[in-house]
Amino acid sequence: MRSRSLPRKRPTARNRSGFTLLELLLVLAILVVIGGIALPNFLGAGQEAKANATKVQLNSLKQSIDLFQVRMNKLPESLEELRDGPSDAAGKAKWVAPIITEIPTDAWENALTYSKNGNTYELRSAGIDGQVNTDDDVVLEGA
Repeated sequence: MRSRSLPRKRPTARNRSGFTLLELLLVLAILVVIGGIALPNFLGAGQEAKANATKVQLNSLKQSIDLFQVRMNKLPESLEELRDGPSDAAGKAKWVAPIITEIPTDAWENALTYSKNGNTYELRSAGIDGQVNTDDDVVLEGA
């Protein structure tokens, strides 16, 4: 007599619990690819936002310099004059009130530079690298 062997039962979806190692590795690989694509875009957007915020800050400072020029009939020698007033006696006599309460910094917390050349001036942020006169500087010129 031959004994009949019972057919082996294959595990069904109801009997299995959890994921196989292959399934987990596949999902992990997909997440790594998506992260590799998305992360640089998010980092670039943050730096672009800081550059735009610095441009807004420079434009605001430009308006303050223009107001100083209207009040005092000259450009300030430094950004400190917008806060403290002119250092000469004739300028002190015309000085009414501070135009700014504190000297602003850029979005990267670097000091802004102001340079005057005759009747024109330049406001400059060092940008992300913190080094002045590099490609990433944010510059605004005024007359």
